[in-house]
Amino acid sequence: MCFSAGASFTASAVLAVTGVLTIKKTEKRSQLLFAAIPIIFAVQQFTEGFVWLSLSDSAYVSFNTLSVYVFLIFAQVLWPTWVPLSILLLEPKAKRKPSLYILTLLGGIVSSVLAYYLINYHPVAQINSCHIQYVLSFPMSTYMFSGMFYFIPTVVPLFISGIKRMWVFGAAIMISYIITQLFYIEFVISVWCFFSAILSVIIYYTISKINEGDRSDKMKEWYKN
Repeated sequence: MCFSAGASFTASAVLAVTGVLTIKKTEKRSQLLFAAIPIIFAVQQFTEGFVWLSLSDSAYVSFNTLSVYVFLIFAQVLWPTWVPLSILLLEPKAKRKPSLYILTLLGGIVSSVLAYYLINYHPVAQINSCHIQYVLSFPMSTYMFSGMFYFIPTVVPLFISGIKRMWVFGAAIMISYIITQLFYIEFVISVWCFFSAILSVIIYYTISKINEGDRSDKMKEWYKN
């Protein structure tokens, strides 16, 4: 599979539409962070489209540094905190919330550490075999830290959540991660983000089912009374 600026911009457009429709589906403020994920991915993929252009077209070279940093802020800094927090706000079962609080705290730590290294080191991007390779000049210990702990707050909450079918999104993200590690090991940041972005369309389905379930529960309560 080859990627390109066109693929990133097309994904961005699809995700933007999906994100708007998903936000329109929300019925509670607590759903907004989770529902906004496709919109955020749309901006992220749009930004990576400019990374592609800056690397392949000299007319866009001035966009390189900014687009690389903006993309990595989304990919490395935002998601470890946003994902567990958005699921915590959705969570209907009190007994599962302590675990989600811990994962949100862990995500905040991961985000802070990666933000520190992005500020103090200078990442670069390069096109390699039809993919973008982000070269992060972080210390080796940070590579191990980010690889081990980034995954936990961004994926595990999807399986802890008591919301029906949330595991479907989690399973899809996990499978995409395994595929990326097996076939795109040098391009994990770019390729896994692309797969995750496309898979975020599942969020529209998830929000729809949550609200259908809420309405069904209200109807049952109404009949009981």
